[in-house]
Amino acid sequence: MSDDAGDSKFTLTHLTEGGHAHMVDVGEKAVTSRRAVARARVRMQPETFVKLAAGDTPKGDVLAAARIAGIQAAKKTSELIPLCHGIQLTRVEVSIVLDGGIAVIDATAEARDRTGVEMEAMVAASTAALTLYDMVKAIDRGMTFDVCLVQKSGGKSGDWRREGEP
Repeated sequence: MSDDAGDSKFTLTHLTEGGHAHMVDVGEKAVTSRRAVARARVRMQPETFVKLAAGDTPKGDVLAAARIAGIQAAKKTSELIPLCHGIQLTRVEVSIVLDGGIAVIDATAEARDRTGVEMEAMVAASTAALTLYDMVKAIDRGMTFDVCLVQKSGGKSGDWRREGEP
């Protein structure tokens, strides 16, 4: 298949020759240590941030619930994302820092496996952000969040880090 930019070739790994989606075979790949960090930034009204920081929200310990939800979600990633492989996670950590009116959620996923853990980290960060939203939406329905991969290591493609992130 050639792209519109010229004669270069590329392969769509999650499609069969007939154009059907399928799970990629990773059986022959080497088992290596893999790590990924994803970040969600939850933006809210200043009054909401103050209540969250003070622990003065109607549904209890929002940050603890969000951390636990993120960890649980990482373990369920292959059930949520259709073509993801089940991975034997060795570690998942979700930390939340309240900084300048924003809740910054970092989710780290680690495994020794044949495929990466980027999706597990992204699902953990996303679910933690959604849980935070759910628990304070009565105060602020206008909250928004974004999620990105911050870094990954391991596997054939090696290490990668988003520019501008610590």
